[in-house]
Amino acid sequence: MGRRLLQSERNAELLIEVMRTLVTERKFKLHDFVVMSDHVHLLIEVFDEMTIEKAMQLVKGRFSHQLSHEFGFKGEVWQRGFTEVQVMNKQSFEAHRAYIGENPVKAGLAANADEYPYCFRYLAKEKAEGRKTAKGVEI
Repeated sequence: MGRRLLQSERNAELLIEVMRTLVTERKFKLHDFVVMSDHVHLLIEVFDEMTIEKAMQLVKGRFSHQLSHEFGFKGEVWQRGFTEVQVMNKQSFEAHRAYIGENPVKAGLAANADEYPYCFRYLAKEKAEGRKTAKGVEI
């Protein structure tokens, strides 16, 4: 991504809402994520005929479309391509999940992962406690 389009609360929440919608539509299962200021990490599981490439196209395309139509943003949003790692076992899954959770901590944005408002852990904690984010966004 390069530019820090996701550093605003509005844009980070928009991306989370796009992912929530795609999960609701059963396009893929979202096991974990973190939205950083200039990139995003997703731990997703695809179903049947869905591929990782198609899932990423849906995330990137819907976010770009909504950013343009709802907020008038013009220009490139995403860098070309993405990096994919295939998770083969529970140990690999847990290692990737830990890596994702530690991103905001390593960046100095939170003391621990469940305090950073643009990640799966935070939203899961809020949901378990019966709360929603300011805009009612939940996964």
